[in-house]
This record gives sequence, C-alpha cells and structure tokens, in this order.
Amino acid sequence: MSTIARFEARLLRVPLTRPWGADVTSVGVIETHVVRADGAEGWGFSWTPQIGAEAVQALLAHDIAAAAIGRSAVPGEAWQGLWEHLHEAGGGGITTIALAGLDLALWDAEARSRSLPVSSLLGRHRDSVRAYGSGVNLHYSLDELTAQVRRWTDAGFAAVKIKVGRPSLEEDLERVAAVRDVLGPDRELMIDANQRWDLDRATRSIDALSAFELSWIEEPLRADDLAGHTELARRLAGSSAVPIALGENVHTAHRFGDFLRAGAAQIVQPNIVRVGGITPFRRIADLAEQHGAALHPHLLPELSGQLALTLPGTVAEPWTEDVEDAGFGELGALAEPSPVAVRDGRLTETVHVGLGIRFR
Repeated sequence: MSTIARFEARLLRVPLTRPWGADVTSVGVIETHVVRADGAEGWGFSWTPQIGAEAVQALLAHDIAAAAIGRSAVPGEAWQGLWEHLHEAGGGGITTIALAGLDLALWDAEARSRSLPVSSLLGRHRDSVRAYGSGVNLHYSLDELTAQVRRWTDAGFAAVKIKVGRPSLEEDLERVAAVRDVLGPDRELMIDANQRWDLDRATRSIDALSAFELSWIEEPLRADDLAGHTELARRLAGSSAVPIALGENVHTAHRFGDFLRAGAAQIVQPNIVRVGGITPFRRIADLAEQHGAALHPHLLPELSGQLALTLPGTVAEPWTEDVEDAGFGELGALAEPSPVAVRDGRLTETVHVGLGIRFR
C-alpha cells in the first residue's frame, strides 16, 4: 500500500464572463497536488464561488496537509479519518470542500498510475450522458432570458433550467411562460428557487407554475430546512406533484440520508466538491439508489460529467448541468484540453488520463 508523501495547494481566481450577480464575478479554485510514496502524482481541486476560497486554502495548507502525510494513498481510505480530524472546524461546508481537494487528487493519482481516466477506474455505465442548459439568470431581463434559452435550443439541448424567485409570483409566471413558449412542448423545463421561498410561498408558487410541465423545482426552501421540505413534499404530492430537487448545499452523506429517509426530496443533486470529493459522492449515490431517488450531480461538468457516466441510473438516467459560459474550459482556466465535450445535449469524455483537470 502506498502512502501520501507530499501534498500542496495553490489558490487562483477564475473570472466569470457572465457574472452570477453583482457580488459573484469570479470563482475560487484551489488546485491541489499529491505525490505518493511510490512516486505517482495526482492533481485535484477545491472550488467555491467568490466566498471562502482563502479559508479552504488555509485548511488544506495548515491542517489537511500535515494530517495527510503518511496516511494511505488508496483512494477513499484516508477520507473518514481526515474528516474526523477536521470535525472541530465543522462537519460540512468549508471542511468538506477542502477535503475534496485531497480526495480528487488521490483518485487522479490512482487513475494516472494505471493510465486510465477516472471513469474507467470506477466503471462506466454509459458512453454519454444527458446535459441540460443552465444559467444564473434571475437578474436577466425577460428578453435576455428568452435569448439565452434560444441559444440552448439552437445548441441542441433537450432541457433547460432557469431561476425563479422574483419579488412577485406574477413575474415568475410571466418568465416561465415565455421560456415554455420558446422551448415548445417537447423539451424539459426545470426551475430553481435557490432557497428564496418560505413554505407557504413555495406551495403557492409551485401550484401555479406547475401548469408549465416542470421536471423539478430545485431548492424551494432553505437548504437545511428538513421539516419544511418534508411538509412541502407532502403538500405537493396531493396537488402539483412537481418533484423536489435539492442537495447542492447539503454537505454530508449523513444529511442526505436524513432528507431521503424523510421523503423530503425525489431528486438529489450533490455537488462533488462540496460533499468532499468522489469518495463521499459514491456513498450518496448508493443512498439515493436505496431510497429510489434520482441523482443528478450539481455544476462542474468537467468533473460531474465524468462521474455521471459511472452512475447506474436505475431510477433515472443522470443529467449533467452545463451553466452557460461557466465551464473551466470555456473560461480559459485549464492548462490542457477539457476532459469532456458537450454537443447536441449530450456530454462525452475526450481522451485523457486521471481526471484530466489541470489549471493554468
């Protein structure tokens, strides 16, 4: 068994060509590099939009690096012990985001040592996966929003996701109706409230918006509101029956288990970095399968697309999210060609080893 001999991290800022809001103009990437005792090397990353990147880098440099040296370099074996080591700083959030930097680098090193892509190391279930067009567009005018949706349909996407949660329900209805008109009846439409509603507003809004044949409503309530999501699911089961999707701001397999056992969501969307990397992501995928919930990874198509290829998809074929002008390759952040390509609404891998994600 090889061990971790060296580990280091560096912070870089990647400007967004389409800001996600006045206060989100870049994303923070902390690229990580691991060297095993047998000489194999791997690269990974942690990621956070605008806020918290320096804190993540500090955990990686001051706490994770020191605790990781000498531990097993077999992917997944060191994760639990390191999570327990960091637990006084919090069970999830900054700690799990930071842990992803090491976990991804270890999976990358193992795959590189075998001259394989990570998806082959894990075992692919498909050669391509569905992709949907997505955007951070609540602040767009109606004309800007419909123009974006037309770009997605012109590019061959069979599904799109838009933001809702404007000050009035009437505004949301106008915008969703306009998007449905552009999409026509055959393309799928998802909506994302990004935690903007309370329980009663969510109930009213989803009942009204369900007329537009929605595939899911994402994060209708605060991400940590288990009781609220459970009650909302109960209410919707007897009315609109729009599936609830959540998970981009849920950070541990334990918490995903809570939501799934309560029947609070029919779709889970773990962000592979926010939950701590590939190791806990696979545990969450197993939990979703056990509870009959669909799993669609959140954001980061260069990473989540590769993992989606490895999901069994017995509940539903996975979707990958392709946010307009937000992929690392589109932003010019990668030192090598992107490990994935999205064409005509499908994501495939390009030729690479490991994760194939190295930054400039």
